[in-house]
Amino acid sequence: MGKVFRGKYFFDVIFASSNGAIPIGDAWFDHANSFEIKGQKVAVISPTELIWSKAFIQLRSRYDGADIVHTILRMHDRIDWRRLLAFMEVHWEVLLIHLLNFRWIYPTERDKIPDWLMDELIGRLEEQRRLPLPQMKICRGRMYSRSDYRIDVSEWGFADVGGEGEMREDLEER
Repeated sequence: MGKVFRGKYFFDVIFASSNGAIPIGDAWFDHANSFEIKGQKVAVISPTELIWSKAFIQLRSRYDGADIVHTILRMHDRIDWRRLLAFMEVHWEVLLIHLLNFRWIYPTERDKIPDWLMDELIGRLEEQRRLPLPQMKICRGRMYSRSDYRIDVSEWGFADVGGEGEMREDLEER
């Protein structure tokens, strides 16, 4: 991420998610909305990409789940659910977590999430439950927060799947 400053104003330029799972490129703006701000035309990503960009922000100090459920609540009809599923394909369980979170927070609004999507994800969960456990102890928590799940890989014997290997803090401690 980079910050651009001009006086008291600034904006962030994001190149990829902090865990590297979500690269950002020109395709992000294929479905963007254009707005004029202070005489400049600005492209703002669609609600679909917005949810995708926030799905892994689950740190102890910062959690974007409220942004996701508010986006679903207010913009559900503008979300391309099939594209969102395609974005989250490898991490479909993270999408399911956010959708269940929405349903729990807004039980009267559960119709905002398409039935076919819930059926698909719950079906995947049912199939996965029948699979044997992996032979290796795996921790994907570092895709959310490298520091909060450090002990899992450094002391508890879990493989760091999706983290980033050695962390800057780890190197500084040496």
